[in-house]
Amino acid sequence: MKKLITIICQICCFVCVVQPAISGNKNTQIQIKPDILLTDNWKIQSSQQINASGKEVSSPQFTTDDWYPTTLPATVMGVLSQYDKYKDIFIGTNYKNIDKSPFEQSWWYRKEFVLPPLEPNQHATLSFDGISYSANIWLNGTQIANRNSIRGAFRQFQIDITPFVKEKNILAVEVFKAQPGEPNIGFVDWNPRPADENMGIFREVHIALNNEVSINYTAIRSKVNLKTLDEAWLTVETELTNYSDKQVTGVLTGKLEGKTFNIPITLQPKEKRIEKISPSKTDILHLKNPRLWWCHNMGKPEMYQMELSFLINNKTSDKENIHFGIRDIQDYFTEEGHRGFFLNGKKVLVRSAGWTDDIFLRNSPKRNETELKYVRDMNLNSIRLENFWGTSQNLYNLCDKYGLLVLVGWSCHWEWEHYLGSPCDEFGGIKSETDMELIATSLKDQVLWLRNHPSIIAWFLGSDMLPRPELEKKYIAILSQIDNRPYICAAKELTSNVTGATGMKMAGPYDYVSPNYWYSPKAPGGAFGFNTETGIGAQLPVIESIKKMIPANQLWPINKTWDYHCTTATEAMNTLYVLRNSITARYGTPDNLDDFLKKADLLNYEGTRAMFEAFRVNIPKATGIVQWMLNSAWPSFYWQLYDYYLIPTAAYYSVKKSEYATTINL
Repeated sequence: MKKLITIICQICCFVCVVQPAISGNKNTQIQIKPDILLTDNWKIQSSQQINASGKEVSSPQFTTDDWYPTTLPATVMGVLSQYDKYKDIFIGTNYKNIDKSPFEQSWWYRKEFVLPPLEPNQHATLSFDGISYSANIWLNGTQIANRNSIRGAFRQFQIDITPFVKEKNILAVEVFKAQPGEPNIGFVDWNPRPADENMGIFREVHIALNNEVSINYTAIRSKVNLKTLDEAWLTVETELTNYSDKQVTGVLTGKLEGKTFNIPITLQPKEKRIEKISPSKTDILHLKNPRLWWCHNMGKPEMYQMELSFLINNKTSDKENIHFGIRDIQDYFTEEGHRGFFLNGKKVLVRSAGWTDDIFLRNSPKRNETELKYVRDMNLNSIRLENFWGTSQNLYNLCDKYGLLVLVGWSCHWEWEHYLGSPCDEFGGIKSETDMELIATSLKDQVLWLRNHPSIIAWFLGSDMLPRPELEKKYIAILSQIDNRPYICAAKELTSNVTGATGMKMAGPYDYVSPNYWYSPKAPGGAFGFNTETGIGAQLPVIESIKKMIPANQLWPINKTWDYHCTTATEAMNTLYVLRNSITARYGTPDNLDDFLKKADLLNYEGTRAMFEAFRVNIPKATGIVQWMLNSAWPSFYWQLYDYYLIPTAAYYSVKKSEYATTINL
């Protein structure tokens, strides 16, 4: 046994100026969207430190010498954590002593930027992909939006700023944090709540330029011949808006794989229209021998690109570059009533783990890529996002690139009173017509934003609970118009009066069970069906990471400081009690810290490997498994295949070792 423990231990050993794409040629001045990312040279400061109105803050005379410089996206705490005041907050129990009073006031975000003079027919649109939670927005001394309309963490906002922009511009955004009862971003019990409730501009800000007609929300849907896989049919859908006061006639042009289609279109003054182009209108949307997108264990994740333009008198009014994949995703139900998925007509065992963003939403593209390379290296083919995570589309772009299936949807944060901060019932806390309309519109915004990603295979409309029937009907009405992939009304085994059984199960376990548990036909979380959340609980980091979390004088014996870095669940999993008892029962009482960690690694390795292997050998009764979780939002001892510092735990190697069948034999 000591030899085996030793082996396991060894295994574990805005751009301030307009970017160059805008040229001096008046006929080609429109850049592929997003035109101008407002990323660099922002500054933030608390309104408590500013005795000035939004008109003054957005004026050239206002000084920001004592403001905090930053780049976007960034929450307030994400910015402040770069400074000495918050340097050691993750060590020991320091985090619970953070003074949260500075976040009771609003905070200002300010940005100076330059635009070339607009042409007579040109329009400028300012877009915010994510603000938490509400905001007043000022541009060049004029308030262009207020917090009554700019509200909701998962809303996306577009503001026509044509009347207000100049060559030199000042944008000022006053951000307010979510209050109890407002459906904000949710981590639930995976980590302590963000000290600032993630207030700030947490996704990208950009300016789009177009002439009379704009192109927005383009989607390219695919249908594959599932018998032969040798042909596919594409449908292009886009929103065209005529900003002018006159009728406009132009040509919608698409370029794909060296071929072009041209569709004449006439728009009435101020008309907004959804235009759909099917293969019946142009044969270039009927592809022979298409390069299909597959998850990485079944094939290559092939991607395509289409350029879509609207031309008026042979001049470009607007254009978009759309990256998409050709694939067919469908769900099915087993004889026992469990849901599974077809990818291009082939059944796939979904091997997944639960993703979380950083506690202060500081996920960089580099970190995202490292983490998703880990996912592939472990032979997982999926991640589950119990939230619409990501500070940009980067996370989803990388899943497209690396062939990783994504299950994405709402968190249970809004379903429990102690997280949401207002009373909940059997359908959670989204009760009022106002809140239901907000969340339904938020879903629409997120789906429109993400629907071109072939990696996303399903939308979760609920987590621990079903949506309220009235809300579920709103969801279904929206999805029926804008997307065609499966939706799931909860991650738990529930039956909706609107859409029927979910076909999922959320039976855990969330803490340690012995390896034979997974093979028991009577085990609720055992290897059958689609288990959306399950794992063996504590999965300890290596000693080097632990020393970054726990002060040297508290490393041994295990104590309450260690427990503070477990989960924040009130009923269980908030100490290392189960782990310590399980180690003692299976391998004997640890003599010291080194002995404890070796035995914890062995427990972690054998338990996690058995879980994944059981789901593999139980095909076709087993259709999917989501390890709870993949990663950690802060330095933690629970639910992680690699730790906050990106160092693999013992579970990482056990998941990688648990080789699996790629398809289910019919």
